[in-house]
Amino acid sequence: MGQLDSLKVLDFSTLLPGPYASMMLADMGAEVLRIESASRPDLVRELAPMVGDSSAAHQFLNRGKRAIALDLKQPQAIELVKRMVADTDILLEQFRPGVMARLGLDYATLQQINPRLIYCSITGYGQTGPYKNRAGHDINYLGLSGVAGYSARAGQAPVPQGIQIADVAGGSLHGVIGILAALFQREQTGIGQSIDISMTDTAFALNAMSGAGLLGGGVEPQPEQELLNGGSFYDYYATRDGRYMAVGSLEPKFFLGLCDRLDRPDLHIYLGKMDAESQALLKEAFTQAFLAHDFAYWCDLFGDSDLCVEPVLTLSEARDHPQIQARQMVVDVPDGKGGYQQQLGCPIKFSSSFRVPDRVGGDLGGEGRQVLSALGLGAQEIEALVAQGVVTLPMKAPD
Repeated sequence: MGQLDSLKVLDFSTLLPGPYASMMLADMGAEVLRIESASRPDLVRELAPMVGDSSAAHQFLNRGKRAIALDLKQPQAIELVKRMVADTDILLEQFRPGVMARLGLDYATLQQINPRLIYCSITGYGQTGPYKNRAGHDINYLGLSGVAGYSARAGQAPVPQGIQIADVAGGSLHGVIGILAALFQREQTGIGQSIDISMTDTAFALNAMSGAGLLGGGVEPQPEQELLNGGSFYDYYATRDGRYMAVGSLEPKFFLGLCDRLDRPDLHIYLGKMDAESQALLKEAFTQAFLAHDFAYWCDLFGDSDLCVEPVLTLSEARDHPQIQARQMVVDVPDGKGGYQQQLGCPIKFSSSFRVPDRVGGDLGGEGRQVLSALGLGAQEIEALVAQGVVTLPMKAPD
């Protein structure tokens, strides 16, 4: 069993933020049904690398979910969705504001069908404000939220991040938090509600340390001048062979231990000195120290330490790291063809259960026939909807 068993989710989202959020709900046991479009399929399906006829990313983000492909421009499809909503706990959508209303699927309409419905909208800028209808991507939200402005080396451009911070840490995770909070309140009141998640809002809220300093103390954060953005010795250091070590030894005992491991006890005099000159001297000393040996030497030297010094790993090295393996962060998920696909594991660990998804993300509209049958439609009705283009069913595999 999963923690969210018996909860039913209708997911209209594509790309990354919404699908990641609904994947988390599915990982915890919710029954997620994707409402897909045959005419405008999810672009993530085509995102390399491919595994079979769809992308590895799509098969990961949509694992454990069912899918039906509907043409939402047709009234019959809208009526089918409304029938589904009557027995749905959570609806997740990622369209621009106003799209669901034009389809007749806005919260005000659907609440009349199911007052217990929790309706979560994840958008770039939210349902209100002058930017509400504006297009955007992760890099835009990080730019507007101030995050990118001080996430750079002094005098250099911000670096595009390897992960989608505003999309996932912003949209996906805050969406799930909002949904779970609304579920808790529904237990008290019996009534659902709508949730408005803006990825720009959430990225702005992630300015936890520097935002507090600006709003409370009037200090504007600058690139490579803050404690945690390269303005102190808390930084990455190159090794002789071009790899990097991550040094976060801020606390006194860690700092002193780091100096000793580097055979630089003379640097103890800088303990607690946070002025720019002292930090610059420390960074230069540490830079030269790490350049003296190869990456493997430093991994071995700090491997048994508790000094907040770790290697900067490639993703494949991280996958194989004993800590990642011990935490079951790589799992084998059935691929629907008699084999398994390795995927990222769920990072939330519960004492009562450990649930591995039962299948990777599948074909466009893969479970459409079963979904319609469960709504009470007979074979002839289903075939009529297919003929009219209301529903698209996956092609049958050749015999």
